[in-house]
Amino acid sequence: MRKMLAVAIKEFHQIGRDRRSLLVLLFVPAFFLLLYGYALNFDVQHIHIAVEDDDRSTASRKIVSAFINSGYFDLIATVSGPAEYERLIDRGDARAVLVIPSGLERKLMTGQRVPVQVVINGDNSNTAATVMGYALRILQTVSAQLQVRPLGREPVPVISVEPRVWYNPELRSALFLVPGLIAYIGMISSVISTALSVVREKERGTMEQVRMAPLSTIAYIVGKTLPYFCISMCSSVGIVLASMVLFDLPMNGSWLLLLFSLSLYLAGALGLGLMISTVAASQQAAFQMALLASFLPTMMLSGFVYPIASMPAPIRAITYIVPARYFLVALRSIVLKGAPISVFWLQLLALALYAVFMLSMAARRLKQQWT
Repeated sequence: MRKMLAVAIKEFHQIGRDRRSLLVLLFVPAFFLLLYGYALNFDVQHIHIAVEDDDRSTASRKIVSAFINSGYFDLIATVSGPAEYERLIDRGDARAVLVIPSGLERKLMTGQRVPVQVVINGDNSNTAATVMGYALRILQTVSAQLQVRPLGREPVPVISVEPRVWYNPELRSALFLVPGLIAYIGMISSVISTALSVVREKERGTMEQVRMAPLSTIAYIVGKTLPYFCISMCSSVGIVLASMVLFDLPMNGSWLLLLFSLSLYLAGALGLGLMISTVAASQQAAFQMALLASFLPTMMLSGFVYPIASMPAPIRAITYIVPARYFLVALRSIVLKGAPISVFWLQLLALALYAVFMLSMAARRLKQQWT
């Protein structure tokens, strides 16, 4: 224990002398949070919509007004048939078309259910899904307003749609993006910090002094990791607090579970950085390898941006070795759902196994280099 603490104290002194690296580790994550938190926004507004109103009644005008007054849709044209709005969609002038059939108001008064069609440009699946959600929600509201009560029967709605959204009823993209950003920023900063630390020892020639010291590789690895673990933990907690203030991120679960999950995730990330440092010959190579090993998997293969279920089977198989996949499930379960540990214990087990594996492999490779 004394040897590990000696290495940790030495590393803290070295970090204190390298003020630029310390500033990068502390303030770059916050910069990334602000940059990506405000730049990445999946909320869709000012959707260009065309309307084909074949009824031209009070009820049809009320439906059109509901779309325009929602704040999501901008009316750009009124059309009289499929040929006209097909051209608008093909040119990209209209993202959606609202088609109201003739006889709408007459059928409503007799208690009949009337289909109202929404044609959506599906060239962007994420945007199309969002537009469809907006349209269904608006039509459901109008349906409740226009429902009638036939003689001796229950009220009949215009459209029988009952969408329900749990944990994010307003469909705010920030509640989807911010947990992913926490995982993304924590992974990159942790991997890069430890990847550069050991390589820096090699370039400065101090690694030979460490090899001659009565120090085991396990003690060296733990002592080398401890300072960066403390810094990464403080940085990650700071990001969570900043997200709660800036983006209204809720905290419905236990802070203790959150800190435990963060600890396992950051330990695995630091182990990956140490593993890279045993392979790289220079700080430049270590930096490039760290970016490649942390940026692409965390961004593309964790479910942060692209849903894993929609990926091809070979790619889905690769995602099982990406720790951010498990951390995102645990983080969203704690922060958004307030779920107990029994819901995501398998994810925590996977993070623990990943951390042990990476730290053990880094210690093994370092021991081979010392002998």
